[in-house]
Amino acid sequence: MKKTLVLTVDFQKPDMEKIRSAAHFIKEGGLVAFPTETVYGLGADALNPKAVLALFKAKRRPLDNPPIVHVSDAREVRRLVTEVPPEAEKLMKRFWPGPLTLIFRRSEIVPDVTVAGLDTIAIRMPRHNVALALIRESGCPIAAPSANLAGKPSPTSAKHVLHDLDGRIDVVLDAGPTSVGVESTVLDLMFDPPQILRPGGTPYETLQNILPRVILHPIALAEQKLQVQKARSPGMMHRHYAPEADLIVVEGQVPAVVNKVKELVDSYGRSGKKIGVLATDETVSEYKAFAVRSLGSRSDLAAIAKNLFRLLRELDSEDVDVIIAEGIPPKELGLAVMNRLRKASGYNIIKADGK
Repeated sequence: MKKTLVLTVDFQKPDMEKIRSAAHFIKEGGLVAFPTETVYGLGADALNPKAVLALFKAKRRPLDNPPIVHVSDAREVRRLVTEVPPEAEKLMKRFWPGPLTLIFRRSEIVPDVTVAGLDTIAIRMPRHNVALALIRESGCPIAAPSANLAGKPSPTSAKHVLHDLDGRIDVVLDAGPTSVGVESTVLDLMFDPPQILRPGGTPYETLQNILPRVILHPIALAEQKLQVQKARSPGMMHRHYAPEADLIVVEGQVPAVVNKVKELVDSYGRSGKKIGVLATDETVSEYKAFAVRSLGSRSDLAAIAKNLFRLLRELDSEDVDVIIAEGIPPKELGLAVMNRLRKASGYNIIKADGK
């Protein structure tokens, strides 16, 4: 087993010697985990098919699940795509760097494996000094899905990366926890009107201010598994974000949700299960279970998004058998949180009716 090198860097002013050391691995076809503002990504040279294949292998990621390609400058997009629509120009100017991925028609220089055989490519420019420095020093666009084993909760710290991938990758750039905590929003500009395929760090409502016609793909709001023939974006086809424990999501008005969660805790507790509860600041004191955690205040959706994956992993580390999670309203960043929770649960959703 290879030894994974951990390089600790300052997220504001990273040590460029360490960045160059990591970039050397990218140039040589290696794999480097690095922080972005959303989650940690696992990077490979997007134009090196062998490197991208190695990335899929390290993550145990299905080959039909295309990664997002990261750039350090919006001008780099032009050689990766056949055209940049005016709407894309407007969005890149407004939201890049930031947690917004745009889908374009890909150019011939992009290997098939990098886009899972599609004729499109998903690109973003991360809002993180370490990520941008790594891309610049590597001298190439970097294909980077989340730096975890496929299907597991996304990593928001280097510790999470090492838990899943230690010995499977070359380097981890550790710059501390990520700030957003859920992945980027993926917007497909190949459709009219443009479609959000995955809600994320740039809310739907914010995009509507720039693109009034933008719509949500049904899978973004899905409360049950939908059949997708081809994944135009990460997160569309396969189960994602799932903890080891069984996960149940309880949705509805807060009082009804609290009552239903209590009922489930009692029911599973009687059968000898170790129960974990993902609550909110407003409700955390209501529950008595093996492990109870608060995602944050319902009035602070940014905090809930930031804490989600960390707490799923934390409950797993306590070996709970079942996690019961409160739902939150699917608006603003709450839409991204609910998209992740529903997928992580395998759509094991209970509607609390208030009775």
